[in-house]
Amino acid sequence: MKTVLIIEDNEHNLYMMRFIVAKLGHRVVEARDGASGVEAAGRERPDLVLMDIQLPVLDGYAATRKIREDPALRNTPIIAVTSYAMPGDREKALEAGCTAYVEKPIEPESFIKELSKYV
Repeated sequence: MKTVLIIEDNEHNLYMMRFIVAKLGHRVVEARDGASGVEAAGRERPDLVLMDIQLPVLDGYAATRKIREDPALRNTPIIAVTSYAMPGDREKALEAGCTAYVEKPIEPESFIKELSKYV
């Protein structure tokens, strides 16, 4: 069983991701804003982080950069899960330190396929 940290402030999206991750047999840790997500990552040392970009307190780009500052988390996969789908948004997420990028709304089958690459 792997630990997956979901950093998401939207209840509907959080529920969907939590359901899918748990159904795949993984432990779920949750955070509702970027700052608490960085704290949870440091405390829990997850195997994977699912990172919303539009977050309160600290956005997903800044939270990703902070997580990457921790040597123990430098190589932890971080998947940006976001409704930002304009040209350049994927590149911006990858430049911030994300490993992959998934657009919202979440399509369960392709989401599972992407998750399976990392856990």
